[in-house]
Amino acid sequence: MPRDLDQDDSRAGTLVLALLSLLVGCLTGLVCAAFRLLLELADGLRGEFIAWAHREGFLGLLLVVAGAAAATAAAAALVSRISPNAAGSGIPEVEAALDGGDPGRPVRTAFVKFVGGVLAIGSGLALGREGPSVQMGHSIADLMGRLFRRGQLDARVLFAAGAGAGLATAFNAPIAGAVFVLEELLRRFDTRTAAAALGASAGAIAVARVFVGVDPDFSVPPQPFPGFATVPVHVLLGVLAALAAAAYTRAVMGTLAIADRAVGLPVEARAALIGGGVGLLGWLAPQWVGGGDSLTQQTLLDAGTLSTIALVFAIRFALGPLSYAAGTPGGLFAPMLVLGAQIGLVFGRLYAQWLPGGASPTAYAVVGLAAFFTAVVRAPLTGICLAVEMTGSVSLLLPMLAACFGAMVVMNLLGVPPIYDLLRERAERKARSAG
Repeated sequence: MPRDLDQDDSRAGTLVLALLSLLVGCLTGLVCAAFRLLLELADGLRGEFIAWAHREGFLGLLLVVAGAAAATAAAAALVSRISPNAAGSGIPEVEAALDGGDPGRPVRTAFVKFVGGVLAIGSGLALGREGPSVQMGHSIADLMGRLFRRGQLDARVLFAAGAGAGLATAFNAPIAGAVFVLEELLRRFDTRTAAAALGASAGAIAVARVFVGVDPDFSVPPQPFPGFATVPVHVLLGVLAALAAAAYTRAVMGTLAIADRAVGLPVEARAALIGGGVGLLGWLAPQWVGGGDSLTQQTLLDAGTLSTIALVFAIRFALGPLSYAAGTPGGLFAPMLVLGAQIGLVFGRLYAQWLPGGASPTAYAVVGLAAFFTAVVRAPLTGICLAVEMTGSVSLLLPMLAACFGAMVVMNLLGVPPIYDLLRERAERKARSAG
């Protein structure tokens, strides 16, 4: 790659970039921690509202459905009228900006991601907090890069570092945030990039943990170190996770294709219909809607019967793509964690019935979480770091490596591209057709 004349490779320039990455990380940690706390508050209020509505009978049902529809429509309206590039995850838009595309207006994007994300995820859509957090981190980095007049390549590194800081804050996973920058966003490694990514993630976590605490997001009992003999079993788990991931990727893209063809329906009306359906599901089963952290936690604790897990898996498998098609801010990571953990848990229970004496079902659930994420996103190091940091299960590194190996091989054989590549291609097609 030819050297950019705007890049300052001197020691002073590297120091300035490192200090700026810390500043970006601290600001991102503050904003995204507030976002996390508001989502937790919204989840609690939604549960209390549904509980109250049940006492009101049919009127309560109407209020729950109408409330979810109105909140989702409002989130979609914010996107369509203020910042169109704030729809969905935001990660494809960040990747496009890193490749020289239009970064949009950072203040507008961050505002819509924050408010629209609280409205959409808080109303019960099966979307994750990490997508808005990544794009808000990128927007904050964009503002700082402009304020401090950084050159083109330094600004690009800073953008990616801010996005990684957003992911780190969303999941309380600083290493995963830094690795995400190197593996998924920039897809290269050098000293300046690594320093900026680590600095931003460190700054974000240092600030965010003041507000969200230091414990991993999921509580998992300590797991023993598995032996080498378990490697083939975990490779098989990775193969099965990949088959499910291929179907899920096609479900997401297929649902978006259907939404794109509904050109006569305003985006707010489409979002209201989806939100109303989610509100109805929330009335029937409040614990099944939303980002899904509580479902992941229950799965990792080996809770629920096989039939219940299968039912929840089927509902969430459909609910994630449907929620994403609403066109509101919200990510894909958190909903994928639910599905991956459930795949692993079911696999572990069935394996224990046929061949007792292996790892616990909880261990398989943790490994399944990493494998499914890897298969969909095609970022194995990020998936493994996320699983380890979110569960504290360092002892399961070997089975995670085996499962992610199996998942990567199968996805390549199936020819299913990474989800964010597909989403970026879709956004580019829409931009060309609009132009």
